[in-house]
Amino acid sequence: MKALKIALLVALTGVAAQAFSDDTPAPAAASQIPVERYQYGMQLDIQKVITVSEIANECAPVPAQMTYEDSQGKRHILQYQVMGTGCSAG
Repeated sequence: MKALKIALLVALTGVAAQAFSDDTPAPAAASQIPVERYQYGMQLDIQKVITVSEIANECAPVPAQMTYEDSQGKRHILQYQVMGTGCSAG
């Protein structure tokens, strides 16, 4: 009976590990998306914003990235420049 419980525990642990491993391909897929650099006047088809990177604490233009889906459901990564958050107001 004890061997049956151990075998059941091992089997369930294997199934749980397999279930959690199915969630990991998303970052790998995101790394395969080419990064597009924003150019003034680009026509963007942004249907849904997925993530936006944090802005660096500098008083200068800094790069930022946005991951989004277009109206066809295709993911894009857009790199653009923003003013850093390190400037004081005075």
